Amino acid sequence: MKYKLLGNSGLRVSELCLGTMTFGLEWGWGSDREQSQQVFDTYASAGGNFVDTANRYTEGTSEKWLGEMIASQRDHFVLATKYALKDLNGDPNFAGNHRKNLMRSVRQSLERLKTEYIDLLWIHAWDFTTQPEEVMRGLDDLISRGIVHYIGVSDTPAWMVSRCNTLAELRGWSEFAALQVEYNLLQRSPEADLLPMAKALDLAVTPWAPLAGGALTGKYLKNDSGRVKENSERRSERALDIAAKVVEIAQKLDASPAMVAIQWTRQREQVIIPIIGARIQAQLEDSLRCIGFEIPEAEMQELNEISKITLGFPHEFLQTDGVHDVLFAGRYNDVINHRKEYFR
Repeated sequence: MKYKLLGNSGLRVSELCLGTMTFGLEWGWGSDREQSQQVFDTYASAGGNFVDTANRYTEGTSEKWLGEMIASQRDHFVLATKYALKDLNGDPNFAGNHRKNLMRSVRQSLERLKTEYIDLLWIHAWDFTTQPEEVMRGLDDLISRGIVHYIGVSDTPAWMVSRCNTLAELRGWSEFAALQVEYNLLQRSPEADLLPMAKALDLAVTPWAPLAGGALTGKYLKNDSGRVKENSERRSERALDIAAKVVEIAQKLDASPAMVAIQWTRQREQVIIPIIGARIQAQLEDSLRCIGFEIPEAEMQELNEISKITLGFPHEFLQTDGVHDVLFAGRYNDVINHRKEYFR
């Protein structure tokens, strides 16, 4: 396994991140302690050093088990966890982005993880009640105290991420180094704003659900008369068509559908580090096979075409000939724009 820089930082992290939301049985699915250890050991043996959890995962079990697993090599592993989601029902201050919850949540995560520091702390999602100044100052305070080394943001609109990083730059506070969003062949909407923003701000992108909950492995596919038809994005007719194409291309390339689906997220001109999770060891071994695998251009075009989306306003409007004409005085094709790919 090779390493990538975590966005605008100098931190070296594995090209694949291990997600540990499956560590624990409290949610009615997932892995027991022995299975979780096997998954972790498989990832570590492959050279992985980047592990991701959250205060909320399996009611804290994920953090507890992961802390035990990395204890003997704590300084080797890059440990990421999150705050903002609830730790306790009925008390609104046990959730959210605000400083009180931030400090309490991090303190309890450290206790569960049995560690003195967190390498990467994510905001799990934006609550739209806490001011960016409060959030970024609180995160910077944790970094100043050595409790947190780097910060990232998950499931937050591009305009808010940009505002937070611009504010931090202005005030001399620590900036986000990474962005975590759902991104896969069924969910390409981050291509409108989130991914271009991440590229422009030099944020590493760590897509969650690169297999769309397993849908892209073809597990929901049946024969034409038995296709599953439910009110679900991952089981819609469009989703099944895309999954069928993934399976078809996987067979053609002598690869697994998981290899194709994960690798598709990685073949972009920016830092993409997919978060791969697994309930059992064999699933993780299959996902790890994407290392060193590359999808040929023709097959990439097929996948892009069947999963294409409309980017909406203003993106499509700004790419029309009429707008190009008035913005470039009729000389659009004569202007060599070396920043074109930077912005799109």
